[in-house]
Amino acid sequence: MSAPTRLAVRLKARIESYLAREWQRRGALAWALWPLSFIFGALAALRRASFSRGWRESVRVGVPVVVVGNVTVGGTGKTPTVIALVDALRAAGFTPGVVSRGYGAKLAGPRPVTAASRAEDAGDEPLLIARRTGAPVWVCPDRVAAARSLTAAHGDVDVIVSDDGLQHYRLARDVELVVFDQRLAGNGFLLPAGPLREPASRRRDATLVNDPFNRELPPWPDTFALTLSPGNAWHLAEPSLRRPLAQFAGERILAAAGIGSPERFFATLRAAGLAPQTCALPDHYAFHDNPFEGTNAEVILITEKDAVKLRHWRDARIWVVPVEAALPGRLIALVVEKLRGRSLA
Repeated sequence: MSAPTRLAVRLKARIESYLAREWQRRGALAWALWPLSFIFGALAALRRASFSRGWRESVRVGVPVVVVGNVTVGGTGKTPTVIALVDALRAAGFTPGVVSRGYGAKLAGPRPVTAASRAEDAGDEPLLIARRTGAPVWVCPDRVAAARSLTAAHGDVDVIVSDDGLQHYRLARDVELVVFDQRLAGNGFLLPAGPLREPASRRRDATLVNDPFNRELPPWPDTFALTLSPGNAWHLAEPSLRRPLAQFAGERILAAAGIGSPERFFATLRAAGLAPQTCALPDHYAFHDNPFEGTNAEVILITEKDAVKLRHWRDARIWVVPVEAALPGRLIALVVEKLRGRSLA
């Protein structure tokens, strides 16, 4: 990686980190931007109203739709939640498919995603979901088009899970799940003064809180704890090789993450007894350049979301840390009952 590129990457990551910190408090920056949040809120409310009042059409795609999204900026754990939900719906007798925007991919129309797809053609998160679940996955910025293409190609699919898209109101939905992490609603302000795309009080069917510190859940209706646990690391060049995280203790470790909340990944490693140096990369970092060039680390630990973009890399130091989401049984029951059209007892 050239020096100017390295500087640009570090600058972007620092800006994202700075905003994440500032959005957790009502400091000078938040109050300075606060008047602009009213404009953002008014535009968001007008857009919601245009669909809820029928001025614009929400489209049904022939099967029930579950949206897993967030009302805050940044990663909260949606992708592991989608993967776990697909598995849970299968166990309940459904045949799920997944639609996603395909962030970062150049898409002229709906496109299927398979385990053999490239991240630059499909987006990193959809590719990870396709590889982990084996479910039909289609991507397009127009989620209605993606859902229609998916159901046309897979007639056995009887429920669609939308990875993100909470604010994509054109796609009619039957269940909305909103995921927060330990930051919750931050300072409570809408963009750009805070992290909220919509008010935290926004109606939804259930809330999941991904908090590794296991603090008390907020007093919101139908709120559940989301547990994310790391599995054994696997070797990027030889995926059959597996190691428990504890075995890396005592080695010179660099932990790198190009996700919405890199610090959450770093905290997971520290909780496993490791003391890594850290490299926070911008979300959806494309790895066109090698950010590890020149590091003297013996081991480099990365996320699965980053690993799908490194298919041709052969750096023997790189190990991938998978994350598993555990969904509460009560939440699964709530989703299943809503999909089947019966009230929950």
